[in-house]
Order: sequence, then C-alpha cells, then structure tokens
Amino acid sequence: MEPPAITRHRRPFLLPVWLSFGALVALLLVLVVAFFLYRSATTTVVVLARHAEKELGAIQDPPLSAEGEQRAQRLARMFGRGRGMGHIDAIYVSDARRTQQTAAPLAERLGKQPVVIPAADIKGTVSKVMREHSGGTVLIIGHSNTVPELIRALSDIQVPAIPDDEYDTLYVVSIPTFGHASVLQMEY
Repeated sequence: MEPPAITRHRRPFLLPVWLSFGALVALLLVLVVAFFLYRSATTTVVVLARHAEKELGAIQDPPLSAEGEQRAQRLARMFGRGRGMGHIDAIYVSDARRTQQTAAPLAERLGKQPVVIPAADIKGTVSKVMREHSGGTVLIIGHSNTVPELIRALSDIQVPAIPDDEYDTLYVVSIPTFGHASVLQMEY
C-alpha cells in the first residue's frame, strides 16, 4: 500500500511581503498625486466694474464726466498697489473710450498697458483671462450690459442687471481650480 499523497498546497512564503510592498507603493503614488494636485490648485480673482460716469449728450462714444474722472481716481487708489497682496496682474477694457479712461489712472499708477478687447466678445474675454492669468488677479472694466454677462460666463452665477444710473458697483469673482466660483458685490 502506498502512503497517502499530500493534497495540501503550500502558500508562497513571500506573498504577504509582496502584497504589503504593493500596497505601500500604491499609497505612496496616491500621496504624490495628491501633493501635486494641492500645489497646482489656485484661485483666479476677476474684479469687474462698469465704466465710470460719462458725459451726457448725443455723441456716440462720450468721455468721462468730472464725477467719472473722480471715480476713476478712486479705483486707482483702491487697486494701485504695484506688488504684494491685492495687486492687479492685468487690466482689460472694452474698445469704448469711457472704459479706457476709467482704467487710465490705475494703469498709469501700475505701469501696465490695458488690454483692449471687443465689448461683445464675452466668451473670448473669459477664455483669454482664464488662460493667461490663471491664479492671478485681473480687473475688467465693462459696460452695464456686459459685466453681468461676464460674471455669468466666469462663475455660472446670475447677477441682477446694472441700472443705467449705477456706476459704483464692483464685483469680485473668485474662481478656484477645484470647487465652485463665488461672487462678492461691493460699492466704491
């Protein structure tokens, strides 16, 4: 008679070690990816304002009134820091004289040339700002009809229409890399 055959299978001796090593490598890989995502996370801040008060009249592209020039100076004092926290990386204005005149004191104070964009090109403006100034701070001077559209395109948040006689409202749109955008409304 023959002795019974051994039917028990032997487990490899190093299998627990290899499984632990694989789990450690996977955990390390997840930590490296999380670190790089954390380091690349930024918030782009876009400040939007309507142009300052304009001269009333029949002219197609009127200049700023005296009150509008004072408001433009106030805007320059608010954002006129050249460096450090709260500095403006770029200034965007429409092709209208009143938006360019509103931004002129600030641009001069910062030594920056405003970028002139077509007023009706909302998608192009948003694309350019987000592509060229990701993680930065940008000021856009627009019009009563374009500022709400720009805010909606940047944040997917609907703001009320700007009345024709309102020139003192600023909107600060914060757009994080991850998460939802937020809008802050204030007066200056």
